[in-house]
Amino acid sequence: AKVKVAKKKVVGVKKKKAPTTRRKKITKRAVAKEKPSTLPSVSPAVETIKPVEKKIPKKATPVVEEVKKEEKVVPEVAKKIEEEKVTLPPTKVIKIDETITVSEMASKMEVKVSELIKKLMTQGILVTINQRLGIDTATLVAGEFGFGIEVVPLYGEELLEEEKEDESLLQPRPPIVTIMGHVDHGKTSLLDAIRESKIIAKESGGITQHIGAYHVSVDKGDIVFLDTPGHEAFTAMRARGAQVTDIIVLVVAADEGAKPQTVEAIDHARAAGVPILVAVNKIDLPNANVEKVKQELSQYDLVSEDWGGKTIFAEVSAKEKIGLDNLLEMILLEAEMLELKANPNKKARGTIIEARLDKQRGLVATVLLQSGTLEVSDPFISGFSAGKVRAMFNDRGKKVKSIGPSMPAEVLGFSSLPQAGDKFYTLDSERAARGISEIRQKPRREEILSRSRRITLEDLHEQITSGKLKELKIIIKADVQGSVEALCDSLQKLSTQEITLNIVHRGVGGINESDVMLSAASNAIIIGFNVRPGPSAEELAEKERVDIHIYRVIYEVVEETKKAMEGLLEPEFKEIPLGRAEVKRIFRIPKVGTVAGCSVAKGKISRQSNVRLLRDNVIIYEGKISSLRRFKDDVREVDAGFECGIGLENFNDIKENDIMEAFTLEKIARKL
Repeated sequence: AKVKVAKKKVVGVKKKKAPTTRRKKITKRAVAKEKPSTLPSVSPAVETIKPVEKKIPKKATPVVEEVKKEEKVVPEVAKKIEEEKVTLPPTKVIKIDETITVSEMASKMEVKVSELIKKLMTQGILVTINQRLGIDTATLVAGEFGFGIEVVPLYGEELLEEEKEDESLLQPRPPIVTIMGHVDHGKTSLLDAIRESKIIAKESGGITQHIGAYHVSVDKGDIVFLDTPGHEAFTAMRARGAQVTDIIVLVVAADEGAKPQTVEAIDHARAAGVPILVAVNKIDLPNANVEKVKQELSQYDLVSEDWGGKTIFAEVSAKEKIGLDNLLEMILLEAEMLELKANPNKKARGTIIEARLDKQRGLVATVLLQSGTLEVSDPFISGFSAGKVRAMFNDRGKKVKSIGPSMPAEVLGFSSLPQAGDKFYTLDSERAARGISEIRQKPRREEILSRSRRITLEDLHEQITSGKLKELKIIIKADVQGSVEALCDSLQKLSTQEITLNIVHRGVGGINESDVMLSAASNAIIIGFNVRPGPSAEELAEKERVDIHIYRVIYEVVEETKKAMEGLLEPEFKEIPLGRAEVKRIFRIPKVGTVAGCSVAKGKISRQSNVRLLRDNVIIYEGKISSLRRFKDDVREVDAGFECGIGLENFNDIKENDIMEAFTLEKIARKL
């Protein structure tokens, strides 16, 4: 009987062994990854059964303990397997390009739009069916549905991706130079002097065209100068990712030294990571002080080579054409150190410097190539505009068939006006260019801008109607697209919390009748930069009483606009104390009211002044004087030491020993 019982007990123990064997199977799957020493072998669990058979009356604690040891190991292994499952990448991937609409994303994931919107709402994101989602939001919500996100250039834009350059195919290219500096320090004069001495002298009868970039040939090489309206345009182009400048020539007047815009130009150059070469201009003036300029610029880490620094300083006079050859030589020396190279034997890649509407030739844009060779009849894409090169003109106005790296040219054949700073790419076919253009014209950028603009306008309208916010409306017309962009960027910085600047319209070309009518309808000021109104537009402007302001320097536009905005601000009032009088007696006169008999203790009391009535230093009344008399005569003012009778407008509660303070309010114009 004892043996039978023992067998039953053994059977009972063996039943407990079943889960252990299952755990062993789980353990075996991970055994290959784990060291043998870290996991218990299978045999000890089997061996523990033998002692139990011999000692039946005692508790089978060893079996329980061994099972517990196994249980400690199994959760760790299971946890590791679970972690491996979690870290596996999603099996499904959807491809997007920068942004994607809610409906497009739902379609790609094959889920209902309502489900996607509901999921976004649980994440605290409220969207509409046509609203675009950014990469971060799209990645977050796609993960909720088990999808991954891959950002790729879609719709043929992979054709525009830069290829890796073969070092053996690279050839030296000319440096691209931008001239910067403070207003009136001679930037334009210096560029004109270089052009006259190096271009016009060699080109008899050739007229230099304004295309925004100029090619200069010297004995030791070629240089390309960018003619941009100051550092504003440089910054606007850089904001679009257009890094075209290799060297910056900082023009500083020898008689004035470093000025605010000089420092700004230094900051912009450093932010772009472009080396600076200093041209000290106007050395022909009697009060020129080159050493002072070097000392001032050393404070901004521009230390001259003769002072032990690394910055090249060139002394020039644009007016007298002194030191120009040395300046050009220094530029080429700096370029040699930079080792500028490009591959001319590939598809053309460049940047739009400026764009304009020409009356004779239509849409024209200046393209500056970074690499490759551009030829007539090449299909291209730039920004939203696709086209085919119909003709090219160099900076002398001559037709050319092709241009290479670092060379500028005016290109004809654009379907729409590109923006300054847009990338320029040539493609294999016009069809590919048009396909990319059609996709780019989707209102992606415009939607983002208009969305923020709608929100802003609702707030602005509410504040403007309530009088809390003033608004100055302007219309900008300029000769080239680069100038339009530079003006807009500079003027929009003037907006404050109390007054906003609203650019109603911007465009390239002369001021026409349409601009005048828009100005009249919207009560806007027209600003023309290097453009003038036509006779019919001028006549209409006079009839409609529309303000047209013409400028040639961006700095002047900003200053004048700033003054106009300051004129819209509510003025501040400063209190000017005039005098102080003490009430001695009270007279109540029929049909007149209460008159206070006062003694003027300090200053004077004027009939036109404001007055404040104090009682125990508490203001009882503040307003105007209705009457001021000495004896029976009306007087304009009463000086200290004299007595007078004072009546207050619409106020009779005057008591003896009250104090009257007379003051005026001076209007002070506010500044932005």
